[in-house]
Amino acid sequence: MANLNLLDWAKRTDPDGTAPIIANLLSQTNSILQDATYVQGNLPTGHRVTISTGLPTVYYRALNEGIPTSKATTAQVDESCSILEARSEVDIDLAMLNGNTAEFRMGEARMFIEAMNQKMAEGLFYGNPATDPKEFLGLNARYSSLTGAGNSQNVLGAGGDNADTQTSVWLICWSDQTVFCPFPKGSKAGLLQEDLGRQTSFDVVGGASGTRMEVMAERFQWKSGLVVKDWRYAVRIANIGTAAGDTNDISGLDGTMSPTAATFTDILHQMAKAIARIPNTSMGRTVFYMNRTVFTGLMRTALEKSTSALSIQDAVTQFGTNQSMLSFLGIPIRQVDGILNTEAIVT
Repeated sequence: MANLNLLDWAKRTDPDGTAPIIANLLSQTNSILQDATYVQGNLPTGHRVTISTGLPTVYYRALNEGIPTSKATTAQVDESCSILEARSEVDIDLAMLNGNTAEFRMGEARMFIEAMNQKMAEGLFYGNPATDPKEFLGLNARYSSLTGAGNSQNVLGAGGDNADTQTSVWLICWSDQTVFCPFPKGSKAGLLQEDLGRQTSFDVVGGASGTRMEVMAERFQWKSGLVVKDWRYAVRIANIGTAAGDTNDISGLDGTMSPTAATFTDILHQMAKAIARIPNTSMGRTVFYMNRTVFTGLMRTALEKSTSALSIQDAVTQFGTNQSMLSFLGIPIRQVDGILNTEAIVT
């Protein structure tokens, strides 16, 4: 299955080793970036995808009897990529204080990498060019209605009824034929870290302009977007209440898994329904995503119930690290802190 993730692309495109290190850091701090399939776009600004809008008509035919011709119908959609960028400038004397300038700068760069990582993960779910034209379109805006839209059957309601105190659980099947992250044609996948070396920085200090300082500068850039080529391969479980007073409040669990154990049982049933919405879970990398609140509750549920459906298993990451993995019916469950507890009610 040729579904390249961020580390795969890094190994193919950057022989000096810098990009694989960054890819490792990104994947370790936010697992959705580890799972996503990355595809080089066919446009300088993104990717043009052809989607099926209708199947051809087929007929039963009798002998000596003709049938009418038919055809499938398609549509082309241009998905734009966004440019996420940051710049770091460190006083050159500060960088040299500890005698290990490279290590000091890498420590500073880690903070920028983490910020870029969090912003990109947030964009995958909440990006919306209607509110910020510089953003790409995220999943929430695509799966935003329980009824009436073409993909509404893949938006499940969990019953939460308090405004702006909801969260969602997502099931995504990543592949180049289903859901993937494009990067512009001719560019590189993932985060670009560029060492700009020693530069003179111009600043304004105490109201006086034209002050100068020698700095070590770095630039961080990430060009990416989101393509949902086949909407059937993503499912949103919306309206999971996160505040006291919600009909399915998940805000607290005591040592006996009450009073919200029933809520987590209901979430598991919704997750089973989500799996049933996916035509073929083996089409790509199929993964559940949820925030820390829901993930913690399901992990405790797994410890209490220890069912074969919801389980904690030993696993090995793509970097060869041993870890315990929460899964449901064999599908990995990942924690994504970028999924909010303050979503609006989906109707």
